[in-house]
Amino acid sequence: MGVISYSWRSMPSSAEQILKYCVDCNISAIELMGSPVEEFAGSPMAPKFTPGQKPTPEQEAERAAYAVSMKEWRGAVPMKKFEQLRKMYKDAGVSIYAFKPSALGAKNSDQEIDYALRAAKALGANQVTVELPGNADQTKRLGDMAAKQKIYVGYHGHLQQTITAWDQALAQSDYNAMNFDMGHYVAAGFDPIDLIEKKNKNIVSMHVKDRKSKSNGGENVKWGEGNTPIVQALQLMRKNKYRFPATIELEYPVPEGSDAVKETAKCVEFARKALV
Repeated sequence: MGVISYSWRSMPSSAEQILKYCVDCNISAIELMGSPVEEFAGSPMAPKFTPGQKPTPEQEAERAAYAVSMKEWRGAVPMKKFEQLRKMYKDAGVSIYAFKPSALGAKNSDQEIDYALRAAKALGANQVTVELPGNADQTKRLGDMAAKQKIYVGYHGHLQQTITAWDQALAQSDYNAMNFDMGHYVAAGFDPIDLIEKKNKNIVSMHVKDRKSKSNGGENVKWGEGNTPIVQALQLMRKNKYRFPATIELEYPVPEGSDAVKETAKCVEFARKALV
């Protein structure tokens, strides 16, 4: 079992704080989002905006200037701080298996994509993860560049997931792969066990959450209260010795009086009991 650092988006999330959350939850592996990693490595600070509020022209200009500064920084940053972060996590018993920076989109330069792949390698990860773009030119571009670095690109899906959604990307490169999300797959109306059995060789990591089925409303809920077959999936992984990690992604509302770290720990305990 691993976790994606997105699970703790409601909490202060420096690289050091995220590591403490892992230790507190008894988590030994992680998919790291880009911002805390890049901030640790000395990136320019992102401008602060109020979520959901339309940006002013001045704020739009500030965003554009930040994108340029990040592009320049990514093109020049040495890998030493990424290697330092890897060691800090390893010394605490936590391995980094995936890196998800905002540097893998169609608007990002080849230099930025190459940076993301090299940074993932420096962190000790075997994959970068990115939303499935639905653009054949972009998945070919990423797959070709990933092959040079021998780092997988795990494409993550939401409600657009079907059992064939990744087929075009998978055919383009041996380094194009699946960052499968079984909760979203259930909410889209499909059976994740069937997909796991058929596509396990293409999965490099799998997000685990509990969602109700499409016919049942599709809501994110506490583990064990939805229609996602989490127990069956974890037992299947153990039985067949699948090598990809199951990644906790906390998306249900955090109850009053709790916090995201406590809720993640409950997910870890749910998984432990499923595998007793």
